[in-house]
Amino acid sequence: MTAGRAAADAFALLSDESRVNILRAVAMAQYEQAPSNAGFEPLSFSEIYDRVDVDNTSKLSYHLGELTGTYLRKHDGGYSFTHAGDRIVRFILAENFRRPADIGSIETSGTCLYCGETTLEARLDEQYFVVRCPTCDRPVTGYTLTPAQARARSGETLLESLKRKQGMEFGLVQAEICPECAGRMDAAVHSVEELTPLEDVPVSHFTLHDCESCRRRYSGPLPFAAAFRTASIAFYWERGVDLLGTGWWECYRFLRDGCWTSERVGSDPVEYRVVLRHEDAELRLVLDDDARTVRTERVRTRSGDRSST
Repeated sequence: MTAGRAAADAFALLSDESRVNILRAVAMAQYEQAPSNAGFEPLSFSEIYDRVDVDNTSKLSYHLGELTGTYLRKHDGGYSFTHAGDRIVRFILAENFRRPADIGSIETSGTCLYCGETTLEARLDEQYFVVRCPTCDRPVTGYTLTPAQARARSGETLLESLKRKQGMEFGLVQAEICPECAGRMDAAVHSVEELTPLEDVPVSHFTLHDCESCRRRYSGPLPFAAAFRTASIAFYWERGVDLLGTGWWECYRFLRDGCWTSERVGSDPVEYRVVLRHEDAELRLVLDDDARTVRTERVRTRSGDRSST
């Protein structure tokens, strides 16, 4: 059986509403269980039957048989979710199959990477949250927005949730972990000249991160790849800056102001140096051609104090 055929068969199992309702019932029963370090107790056949509107036990037995293996796991004590079942039922319960609610236009402060404008506008464009510059009419940054996220928050609280989600997920990317599927991510560094659509930006290098499994891609300026790593996050946290709560559209000022820079410093092996500056201190990171950290160095520019790892 091909991977495509297996996927089609798996989704075909959910074409019957009763099976979707069974998954919902198991999820809600787990939610209602008392918290336990041992995890969730399996749900018995009779408990599922009491929660799902099916004509008789024979039909329920048939539907459970179809779901078992792909979405449910059968134990002596009943049924629990497989990985696929747990993921798909969260998607269903959150109603993330619907279109996101319109969030309107949200004014936010930040920096346009292209023209330097600091008053920006955020709005929904299909499933993407997009921050645009009203001055040069270019998209400054964009990120996925789930329908559940749009329903749960609005205005400034929505912005804060997006900043946090983007920061945490890009941190996973730097650890070579795909935020979508937890598969392995590969990275490559490119000069700005290689990426033709990017013009007139104060950035010399970008990174492209690709997931080997689900093919999700993340990209950004090389200094961003260096900034969302443990050493950099700690460096700024110690100085009162929460990078994980800072939106990309806010971080662009560091590029415009020359506080975050990158340059190629070696050819054999290929190495890049990224410098992150904050007041009188600098964090210098050397990355290889796969954007992995080779070494870091803290420098206090006035006193000359430094430490390396």
